[in-house]
Parts: sequence; structure tokens; C-alpha cells
Amino acid sequence: MKSVVPSSSYGGKRRWRGLVIAVLGLVILSMLVPLVFLLGLHNGFHSPSGYIYEHTTSPSTQNAIQRYDVGHSHNHNHNHNRSKGEQSNRVQDLITKFEPTLPKDAVKNYVREDKNGTISSGSNDDKPEGSKVPLNAVQQPPPSSNNPRGGRVDQVIHTKTSYDDDGGKSCELTFGSYCLWQQEHKEDMKDVMIKKLKDQLFVARSYYPSIAKLPLQDKLSRQLKQNIQELEHVLSESTTDADLPSLIEKKSQKMEVAIARAKSVPVDCNNVDKKLRQIFDLTEDEADFHMKQSAFLYKLNVQTMPKSLHCLSLKLTVEYFKSSHYDEEKAAAEKFKDSSLYHYVIFSNNVLAATVVINSTVMHAKESLNLVFHVLTDGQNYYAMKLWFLRNNYKEAAIEVLNVEHLDLDSQKGDPLHLSLPEEFRVSFQDADNPSMSQIRTEYISIFSHLHYLLPDIFRNLNKVVVLDEDVVIQQDLSVLWNLKMGEKVNGAMQFCSVRLGRLRSYLGQKGYSPNSCAWMSGLNIIDLVRWRELGLTQTYQRLIKELSIQEGSMKGSAWSASLVTFENKIYPLNESWVVSGLGHDYVIDTQAINTAPVLHYNGKMKPWLDLGIPKYKSYWKKFLNKEDQLLSECNVYS
Repeated sequence: MKSVVPSSSYGGKRRWRGLVIAVLGLVILSMLVPLVFLLGLHNGFHSPSGYIYEHTTSPSTQNAIQRYDVGHSHNHNHNHNRSKGEQSNRVQDLITKFEPTLPKDAVKNYVREDKNGTISSGSNDDKPEGSKVPLNAVQQPPPSSNNPRGGRVDQVIHTKTSYDDDGGKSCELTFGSYCLWQQEHKEDMKDVMIKKLKDQLFVARSYYPSIAKLPLQDKLSRQLKQNIQELEHVLSESTTDADLPSLIEKKSQKMEVAIARAKSVPVDCNNVDKKLRQIFDLTEDEADFHMKQSAFLYKLNVQTMPKSLHCLSLKLTVEYFKSSHYDEEKAAAEKFKDSSLYHYVIFSNNVLAATVVINSTVMHAKESLNLVFHVLTDGQNYYAMKLWFLRNNYKEAAIEVLNVEHLDLDSQKGDPLHLSLPEEFRVSFQDADNPSMSQIRTEYISIFSHLHYLLPDIFRNLNKVVVLDEDVVIQQDLSVLWNLKMGEKVNGAMQFCSVRLGRLRSYLGQKGYSPNSCAWMSGLNIIDLVRWRELGLTQTYQRLIKELSIQEGSMKGSAWSASLVTFENKIYPLNESWVVSGLGHDYVIDTQAINTAPVLHYNGKMKPWLDLGIPKYKSYWKKFLNKEDQLLSECNVYS
């Protein structure tokens, strides 16, 4: 009798085998899923609805999305029953969802930079409310207008320039007046073809790695590689358009065709995006480097003496020791101490700058016999200054050149003196009439240097002097200044009420001054030396310098604050029509105001004797130079 195997035993084995298979399947899936995400394979899977989400909003991108959507849904008709029109609407809805919308007034202020480097407002007539703008569009404030001087100090920023760094700081705050000079001297782009070829090479390099991985695009891959090698070879031998071979246009067209074909091939956008970002970062770093390098060279040019002026100073010094001028110097010595004459004081180490100040003053004076000029300079330029003013005729005016390093002053026993020129400080303020951020303006305020506070000791025999900065030009007779009745005031100067002492509380402290007191500027100053000595302003200034230097840690930084407090309530304000300032930094000063002003002040970094000087203002300065002097020609002063 045959034995029978129970069916329950066989069924148990089958269940056990099924469990083993299920467990193995789960283990395999648990290993594959992390690998899919680690290798980035999940990026290749599209959403079930058949749409691709793009971050760009250009019309070409929208068309590409719609074309992909139509083709993709055509291949999956069993999953989608919606029409092509519905699919296009769906894509448009998605684009609208991811696209930023700004109000109409924001789009109105979207600015563009024209070919001259200035800022102009974009047209807003055709911008409906809620218009779409690119993702990288940044709302810019409109350029500041030229309002009359006056307002309130806000902060040291300036919105006239078009360049803004990532931190939102203006270009002029970072690089000073270099940005204004850069915009004014911006030139049309040269070597256009070279730049075009470089752009094509960047784009081709970004697409080539993705195209090379596609087996079906071997021909396109070889074409791209060949074009890349050809352009690399051309650019390695050419730096300007003139160096390019004659057939470069055809090579450029071939590259354009290859790039267009590469863009039409569906590729992994992540690879292209990474490559383009690398190129963008490198280009951005290079542009930032050149910007800083240009700003440094600009600052170096501003702070150093031009080669032509250095040549002139050396030649004059050599000539001085070849001849004797003792008799000529002794003849005018009596005028230098006569307090009944009109005495002008100039601090300068620049022969040509001092020449223009003296020559322009003498030429417009009704009577030059009463004019006496005292030029204070350093030891390096002392002999050049002396010979220059001895060999040139300034009508009947007397000119004394003093070496500050050899002055014997009772108040400076044991302390050597050094020439210090007026200090300039760049400040920004808001117009009082419209205190919006768009109306912030920048000005350069010049003040007395440490040496100015020794005037009562240097000129012990004089009662009144007029102090002129080396960067001014005189266009009218100044004899009226000597008839001013200043009362108890010491310093007749141009007041600058956009800056008040109350806004400098962090520098000056809380006591010892009136918060509503206005700042003042050097350039043209009438000084009552008698009243100065009575009030002991020199001692007051020196005491304040020591106190503020301890607080701020910088002698130069405390000079402005100390000067403002020293002359608080001792300034006799001159009429605003006396001086037109800003010719060293402002490109848009009214020509009529320049022509009618008695004094022009080139305050700012772009002085008229520098190559960086504003061209349209240089003629007012150059016309007072002696063009017939042979040394000026030998040193290429006019080149």
C-alpha cells in the first residue's frame, strides 16, 4: 500500500518560498532607491502630467515648454485626455505662478545704462500694472537731480552712478569719484568680433560635455569639438579684431549653427547650468578684479604729481642755482610786512597751480600795485617756486615764497613743520525740499590744514589776509573783500548748511557747540588775524585735536571736527554768488553760473592739472598759464 504525502506540507513550502522571494525583492529595492538618488537619475523622470518647470520666462522658453508638452502628451495619449489648447493654458498658468510680478511703479523705475555710461529712466508708457520682469531685474533708484545746495546730511552714499555691488553699496561709496570719471569717459566697445568669439566658445564648452555623452549625437559632438578647437587656436593668436584671419566670419557662423543644434537637443540641463555658472563666476571675479585695479590706478593718479610737473620743478631747481637773484628778492622785501597792502596767502607744492591762482587774481585786479602774495611750500619745491615767480612778470604785484620747514615760530619750538594742504572730506546729504533717498547728493568739503592755524604766528606784522586754495581760479576783482565789516567774526567763508554740527554728535560729543551751527569751506577765506589772536583760536584748535584724536584714533579724521568747533559762531558767511564749487567732481554745473562767478573752486579729486580733470572745465584754468615759457614746452605740460 502506497503511502500518501500530506498536501499541507507541500503548501507550506510554497508559502515559505514566496516569503523568501518577497524579502529578497524588498532588500534589492532598498538598495536601488538610494542609488537612484545618489546618482541623480531621478532628474530624468518627468512629472506624470507631462510638464517641465522652467525658471526663465522669456518667450523662447515658453515656446520650448509648449512644444515639449505637446510632443510628450502625444506619446502618452492613454494617460491624457486634455486638448492642446488646455495643455498650453496649463503651461502658461505654471509660468505665471513661478514668474515674479512687480507693481507698475517698480517697473517704472527700472533703469538702463546708455552708451555714455549715464543713467536714464526706462519708458513706462507701455508697462501695464503687474507687468512681468526678469528674475534678475533689480529695482534701481532714479538718478539724483541737480538741486540747489542745501539740505541735511544723511549718510555717505551716492546714487548718481549706475554701478551697484552685491551689498547694495553705491559705486562711489566704494571707489569714490573714480566711478563718475569712469562713466564720463566710457568708450564704445572695441574688438567686437573677439568678444563675440569668446562668448561662442563659452557657450559651446558648456554644451559639449552633455552632447558628448549622447551616442546618437556623435556627429554633432565631433562638430562642436572641431569648432571649439578652431576658435581656441584663433583666440590664442589674436587679441584684437585686426589680428583675426579673413575667414573668421565663416568660422563664427559655423559655430553659431553648431550651438543652435546643441540647444535643440534634449540634454541634462544640470550639467549645462553648472558649466555656465562656473563661467559666470570666473567672469564676475575677473570684472571685480579689473574694477578694483582701475580704482586703485585712478587713486594713484590723483595722489601723485604728474610727470610733466615733476620735470618742471626739477628744471627750475637746477636753473635757480645757476644764477643769482638776490637783488630782485631784496627789492620787494619791504612790501611783505606792510599791513596796509592786500595780502594773499597760498599753500601749495604745485608750481602751475600757484601760478594760475596768482595770475588770475592779478589780471582781474583793478590795481595790482597793492597786491602781495605769500606762497608757502615745502623744501622740495621751494627753489623751483622762487625761480618761477622771479622769471615771470605779474604786473606790479609782489610775491614771497616761504619754506615752511625753515620757519622759526615760538609756538612750535622743537617741533619740525611740514607742509600740509587743505583737507577734503566727501560727504553725502539729502536736499531739504525733498528728503527722499533718490535725492542724495555728494559734495567735497575742504577745510583748513594744521598749518593754517599758524597764520597769526607766521605773519606777526599783518592784521588781515585772504587765504586762497591752490585749486581756485579768480574771475573778478577781489578788492571788495577788504572792505567787508565782519564785526566780531574771524573767518569770512562760504557756509555749507547741509552739514550741521548736530549731525556730527558721535564725533564731537554732546557739549561745547550748537547743534544748528553750519559747516564752512575753505577756498576763499578772509581772516581777521587780530581777532584770531585775541580769541586764541590756535590754542583752541590744538587742544581739540588732541582730545578728538584720542577718541577717534586718527589725527586726520579729527581735523574736520576740530575745525568746525574751533570756528563755531566765528564765521562771517559770504554770499553764495561769490564761489561756484564742485568743478573737481561735478559734471553738470551750469555754464552760465561758471562764467559769472567771481571764484571757481575745483574741489574734488579731478583737479584741472591732472589728466583725470573734467575736460570742459579745464579751459577756465589753462588760460591763465604762461604758454610762451620754454620750460613748459620742454616738459610737455600741454601735451
